[in-house]
Parts: sequence; structure tokens; C-alpha cells
Amino acid sequence: MRSGVIAQKLGMTRVFTEAGEQVPVTVLRLDNCQVVAQRTDEKDGYTAVQLGVGLAKPSNTGKALRGHFAKASVEPKRKVAEFRVSPANLIEVGAEIVADHFIVGQYVDVTGTSIGKGFQGVMKRWNFRGHRATHGNSVSHRTHGSTGQRQDPGKVFKGKKMAGHMGDERVTTQNLKVVKTDVDRGLIMIEGAVPGSKGGWILVRDAVKKKAPKELPVPGSIRKRGEAAAPAPAAAETPAAPAGENA
Repeated sequence: MRSGVIAQKLGMTRVFTEAGEQVPVTVLRLDNCQVVAQRTDEKDGYTAVQLGVGLAKPSNTGKALRGHFAKASVEPKRKVAEFRVSPANLIEVGAEIVADHFIVGQYVDVTGTSIGKGFQGVMKRWNFRGHRATHGNSVSHRTHGSTGQRQDPGKVFKGKKMAGHMGDERVTTQNLKVVKTDVDRGLIMIEGAVPGSKGGWILVRDAVKKKAPKELPVPGSIRKRGEAAAPAPAAAETPAAPAGENA
């Protein structure tokens, strides 16, 4: 079992296959995703790695968290999360996980906080069909109707589908395919929609219901502390226009 990553959702776009077919993708960005701490069986009773992503101002970080980050010799992070791993897949503190941690074609599970919709009725929240438009119905077109019984048991059961707060909850979508990765820019492009709003934090893990490819890097694609990032490809220079001609 490998570690997942924390990524930031940038939005949706499309990519084209060699056959000319367009594929809708969600773009996720890894913003300096580093290992902040390790959890071991001997000390904590389970095995996991704690990751941090993004940069936070020290003035906006509590004293306890500042000490936690200082112990790992990393800058304060905006988002921290733990991922269970097998003992053989522990990653050293300070190492950075890069975008090709996932390979093209593999399936992943993504977890995020869905977009909040506020207080909604049953037709929007639970897809109820509503009541009749005519034939004596004048005030209950979009209501949910009866919710209880007569004398027995004479109550509304917990979990009854009714109007209420919609969205803004933890959602996991399984078996999404990785379409493309960009190590230089730290981008992961995943086919289809991912729960959450733009700018939200998404947890990405290897799919639990799909067999992992044999080519996956183990314990992961990491950049150790002190290693320089790969140089970005140089941009092609634009030739200067001849003298006397418009550029």
C-alpha cells in the first residue's frame, strides 16, 4: 500500500487523444507536497506518512504546528493529511512527492469536500418528482408529502429523505483514470469530474477496487531533500524581424 498525495483542484479542461477524441479532465496541482512526519507501529500503533502541501504564513500558524514543522525542517504547510502505508513504503521526512507518482492509465480514488448548496428542497436534494400540477393541487407542488405513519409506530424514522442542508460534505469518487501528468508544473490530469470547488484540496490515492499497474514506482516518485527540481524546457526564441519591416 503506497502513500497518496494532497493536490489542489485548478478546474476542468479537455485533452485530445491521438485519434482526435476529446477527453474531459480535472486538473490537479501538487504544490510542494512534502512528508512532514512518519507514524510507526512501535510508536503510534499504525504505519502512515503525514503529508503537508502549500505554504502558510508563520504568523497564521499556531505555536504547536510551528514546532511540528520545525522538527521536520519544512516550511509551514496550508494543508496536512495522513495516508496509511505498508511498513516497506514509508517515505523519509522532508522528501517531496512529484506528479509522476501516478502513471498514465492507472485508476485512482479521489476525496474532496463537495460544493455547498445551502438549504434545498427534496426535488433538488433527493430527486423527488413532486406532486401533480393540477386536479386540486394548489400549494404542495414541490413538497415531500407524508413523512410518518398513523398510531404505529407514530414517528419519523431517522434518515428520512427530507428538505435540508445540501453539499459541503466529504465525498469520495472511485476508479477515475489518470490521463496525463506534468512533472515540471506538478500537474495531474484525471478523467471526469472530481468533488470540490476550484482551489479546494483533494486527496488522491491508488484505487482500492482496481489492480495496481506493475510499473508503479515504489514507495513512490519522490524528490529527496536537497535535490534540485528538473529544469523546465527552454522556450523557443522568436526570430527578430528584419529592419524596416513590421514585427
